[in-house]
Amino acid sequence: MQDSIVILFLCTGNSCRSQMAEGFAKYYSMLYNASFEIHSAGLEAHGLNPRAVQVMEEAGVSIMSHTSDNVSLSLIARSDIIITLCGHADEHCPALPPRVKKVHWGFEDPAKATGSEEEIMGTFREVRDLINIKMKWFIERLSKTDRLKLDSIF
Repeated sequence: MQDSIVILFLCTGNSCRSQMAEGFAKYYSMLYNASFEIHSAGLEAHGLNPRAVQVMEEAGVSIMSHTSDNVSLSLIARSDIIITLCGHADEHCPALPPRVKKVHWGFEDPAKATGSEEEIMGTFREVRDLINIKMKWFIERLSKTDRLKLDSIF
């Protein structure tokens, strides 16, 4: 995938939001027949959250085979776009090569939701739906953008 645009979704624990973003980005990349290399990682690896898996399955996108991974310097170096999905990852993102475009799109952490199981799952679904909207917009625009004009989509 040498000509592919490499996208990295970065969060603190790579358990929920970054996994959802990766899942939706891959889904929309297939729909738009776009050639992107899409990854997610965390500053730490907290394991894949079962509730995130469940709500993504409800939306028709499986992330069951995803793994929760620590971000590596080699992945950062290969990335064209890094999107942080939480404030902690945005603030603690490792130093980036000058050519890498970094963007922050913060979403509430559903893993910190409290209340009944129904309320917690409601929060997971709400965050999932917001990420879905953002990824559809992002991949659609990115699929129509020349690699040299990446800044134009943000």
